[in-house]
Amino acid sequence: MTRGLVPGEVTEIARGLAMPWGLAFLPDGSALVSERSSARIVHIPQGGDPVPVGTVPGVEVSAEGGLLGLAASPSFDRDRTIYAYVSASPTNRVVALRLAADLRSLRQDRVVLEGIETADRHHGGRLRFGPDGNLWIGTGDAFSPENAADDRSLNGKILRIRPDGSIPADNPSGTAIYSSGHRNVQGIAFGPDGTAYASELGHRAWDELNVLRPGRDYGWPESEGRNGAHGERPLFTVHPDDASPSGIAVAGGAVWMGALGGQRLWRLPVNGPQADGDPVAYFFERYGRIRTVEPAPDGSLWITTSNTDGATWGGTAARPGDDRILRVELVRPAS
Repeated sequence: MTRGLVPGEVTEIARGLAMPWGLAFLPDGSALVSERSSARIVHIPQGGDPVPVGTVPGVEVSAEGGLLGLAASPSFDRDRTIYAYVSASPTNRVVALRLAADLRSLRQDRVVLEGIETADRHHGGRLRFGPDGNLWIGTGDAFSPENAADDRSLNGKILRIRPDGSIPADNPSGTAIYSSGHRNVQGIAFGPDGTAYASELGHRAWDELNVLRPGRDYGWPESEGRNGAHGERPLFTVHPDDASPSGIAVAGGAVWMGALGGQRLWRLPVNGPQADGDPVAYFFERYGRIRTVEPAPDGSLWITTSNTDGATWGGTAARPGDDRILRVELVRPAS
C-alpha cells in the first residue's frame, strides 16, 4: 500500500499560455508564471483570469531557450523582487526584476549572475530559494558534455548564490558552484528536513533524481544513472522514454517529478535523503508533457503542461486550451 498522499481531483487554473516554464507563488497565494517563447511574466490571481505583468528584456528564444525559471524573493512583500533565468547573448544569466505594486508592470533591477554558456539546448534553468535563504540554480551542459566536469565552467552545475549575487561563505568551491557533473538540471526542491533534491535529464540510458551534497561530482559525462564507477549515485533512475524530467516538488512524503517525454507525473517516495519505496506514475498521456510542478500554499500541487513547444523528443500535439496550469489535490489513498 502506498504511504503518504496520492493525486485526487484535478482542476484547471489557467489556459491558453505560451509555453509556461517557471511558476512562483507570492505571499498572497496568487502566482506568477513565465512564458518561455513570449518572454512574458503572467499573474495568476486567486480565482481570476491570467493577467500579463510585463515582458523581460533581452531574452533570446531557441529550441529550448527563452524565459525559463522563476523564484520570488523571500522578502517579496518588502522588495517586490522576483528572479528569472534568461537565455541570452553572449551568455545566459539570472536577473532580478522589480514588480509594480499592482503587478501590471516590471523592470529589470540588476543582473545577479552571468557567464553561463548559452546554446540551442541544455540550458537547465530552474531557480529555487533554499531554506538557507540562498538562490539555487540548475544549469545544463550547453550541449557540451565536457562543461559538466570543468570547474571553470558554470554549466552542468548546481549553483548557489546570495540574493545579491555574492557567494555564500560555505560554498565548497569558493565560487558559485555547489556541485558538478550534471547534464541538464531542470528541477530543484527541498524536503521538510532541508534535504536538497534535483532532477536531471540523462542521455539515452537513465534520467535521475539526485540528493544534492556540497562539492560532490554527479558523474556526467563519465557516468549516467548507476552505470559507471564515477560520481554520486542517484536516489532514483527512470528511463528517458518514461521521464525526461523537468520540475519537481516535495509534498505528502514524496518528490513529485514532471515528465516531458514520458507525459506523466511521477511520485518518488522519500524519507529525507533515502528512497522510501518504488516510483509510481500518474496521468500517463492524459495532459501531455508536464513541465513544472510546484507545491501550492493550500497543500495541493500546481503543474504546467508544455504541449505548444513543438518538442522533437517526446513531443505531442497541443490539446484544446494548451498550455495550461492544473491544480492536483493530494489525498490519502483509499484503504
